[in-house]
Amino acid sequence: MGFSTILDILGSVIISGMLLVILMRLSDANTENVFNNGAELSLQQNLAVSAMVLEADFRRIGYCQNYNLIPHTNAIIAASDSSISFLTDVNDVGKIDTLHYYLGPTSELLSTANPRDRYLYRVVNNEPPKGINLGITQFHLVYFDQLGDTLHPPITEPSLIAAMEINIAVENVEGYDQQYSTAFWRQIRLAAKNLKNR
Repeated sequence: MGFSTILDILGSVIISGMLLVILMRLSDANTENVFNNGAELSLQQNLAVSAMVLEADFRRIGYCQNYNLIPHTNAIIAASDSSISFLTDVNDVGKIDTLHYYLGPTSELLSTANPRDRYLYRVVNNEPPKGINLGITQFHLVYFDQLGDTLHPPITEPSLIAAMEINIAVENVEGYDQQYSTAFWRQIRLAAKNLKNR
């Protein structure tokens, strides 16, 4: 009777240990799922905010409430594959402003765990640059002429630009176990109403 009791106790210890290991693995998986689901929601929100701001500003290229102030030059001042400067009326007060977007270097943003995220800078006139940190890892622009042909950087004649494509990639600023989710947004053939001045 004593030997079978010892076998029962050993068997129950082994089964209890296996159940404990299973529970610990389930707990880790549950923690990872909760973190990833929250990170995915945050990622989608960051992408939506970035896209709304960019699309609103880019649709106003060449716009001014007082249209008599618009110069007879093209509204786009300078353009490259990762930056753009253009004329617009930022506050809708009848005054021409210069708006400049560009992507900062990866070495500049050290406050997040993600090594690839960067600031997307938005500069109005000569004000200090305002960096937007929403996990943006890519800000890429493609330009097209009136015939729909791609204009390859460097863009020496911004007056040829008739439409553009905006590409943004966003990753989590904090990842679970060094893994970062990615979301991508593309605005194909954005043509602002005032892209060409009258």
